[in-house]
Amino acid sequence: MDRRRKELRRKYLELGTGELAAAAIFALVAIVLILPGFDHPRDKAALCSALVPLLIILAQAGAYWLLARNWVGVQSMPARLASTYRAFRVTNVALLAAGLAGVLIWWPPHLGAALLVTATWGLGAVEYVNYFLVRLAYPVGRWATSVGQWRVPQLVKDLGAANDECAA
Repeated sequence: MDRRRKELRRKYLELGTGELAAAAIFALVAIVLILPGFDHPRDKAALCSALVPLLIILAQAGAYWLLARNWVGVQSMPARLASTYRAFRVTNVALLAAGLAGVLIWWPPHLGAALLVTATWGLGAVEYVNYFLVRLAYPVGRWATSVGQWRVPQLVKDLGAANDECAA
């Protein structure tokens, strides 16, 4: 295995496990610490509506990075997996819209809960944009200079390469 591929596989392992760990931590914190502290059922329903899309998108992202270790530097993304992620690209929009509808229907009566719910749903939307539209994640020291370059996310590049291979 060449050095570059080995480096990418290590980086993808870190990214994949990081996204899955983030999903687990968000879920655990919500279940153990936040939801039990909410007295009003609308607070709980709104948080769950915001949290579910975030957790699903983080899990998809973590799985993508871990699966990408198999083809990085060797071949393009497998066609069936590319089809799955193309479907995620569309269904995630519906999932975020449904989550937003739930947030609005069960808008929390308490300001703290409303802020937390809004931030949670917003983070899910940002994660979607970062993986399916334009890269937003960069190292802290490079973020301000890099984010404005509107780079294509690696997942989108992999989907395009899989599409090109299918067309050939």
